[in-house]
Amino acid sequence: MTDPAPLFTDAVLDTIFPPERTHAFFDALYGDAEDGAYDIRLRFHKAEGNTWQFFFHLLQRPGKCLACNLTYGLPQVFIRHPVIALPRLVEELCAQAGVRPTSWNLGSTQEISRSLHRIPLTIHVQATS
Repeated sequence: MTDPAPLFTDAVLDTIFPPERTHAFFDALYGDAEDGAYDIRLRFHKAEGNTWQFFFHLLQRPGKCLACNLTYGLPQVFIRHPVIALPRLVEELCAQAGVRPTSWNLGSTQEISRSLHRIPLTIHVQATS
């Protein structure tokens, strides 16, 4: 399989998972998008064989606190939340590369810094010949 990295630039991922989805997510959770403490961005990390690694970056908003207690339960929320729509998102990412997913999983929240937490999204894709 060729390297999928060129297919998953930040600009492409911002089209597949637009920044506006953060607003819709917090509007659904709290009734007001401005109540959210972070912005969500999907970023490509690496590909190894038929396994792709992405991260949801949780970026602290100005004047807000990105406390771990706000982000550690998010993987379970993201899996079920219709605004995040993980099964559809995985399909869209794979379609971008012309492959089909065989499985995917969302890992635990990782605290990178006080202003950045991330959640790993791992996608396993069908081997191409």
